[in-house]
Amino acid sequence: MLKNSTTHYGQVARTLHWLTALLFLLAYCSVYYRQWFTEAQTPENWTALQLHLSFGVTIAVLVVLRLYWRLTNVQPAAEPGSALMQKAAHLGHLVLYGVLIVMPLTGYLGTGVATEFFFLFEIPKFADTWLFQALVADGMGLTFEQFEAPIDFIHKQGGAYLVWLLILGHAAAALYHHYHLKDRTLLKMLPPRR
Repeated sequence: MLKNSTTHYGQVARTLHWLTALLFLLAYCSVYYRQWFTEAQTPENWTALQLHLSFGVTIAVLVVLRLYWRLTNVQPAAEPGSALMQKAAHLGHLVLYGVLIVMPLTGYLGTGVATEFFFLFEIPKFADTWLFQALVADGMGLTFEQFEAPIDFIHKQGGAYLVWLLILGHAAAALYHHYHLKDRTLLKMLPPRR
């Protein structure tokens, strides 16, 4: 079943969820590989950077699709639980969606190079767009370097660590529901058993 039901996430929602998780993992692997195992100004370093950027752009597209799908489909009913647990789950999902939007956006805005999207075509860097010129250079009177500093801080310092905390919290909550509460929270996001 492609669409969600009141008891289960459909194939589209599950695919978007797990593909987003995989791409986040690949984005982190590529950037840490670049930092830890390559030398600056080498082809390996450049390839790892371009893969990181390509994964980020793909995540941004998936987030738009996920939001559209979430807004146009029924959501499975929440499992029974306290009001506090329901509110925490809702807040956790809102923050996760916020991070899924902010991380790719700040990654693109603060990147000083064009993205060679999986080496298929080029996406110009933000500093080379008319939007940068209109909003940042002319509108705020900032150079790219001045604009980049706070954007990079959000993406590389605050956001990078927050993402890991949210992902670990999300996974821990799913496992808590599955093994401790023994409800269907995790099962709703897995393929239905035949």
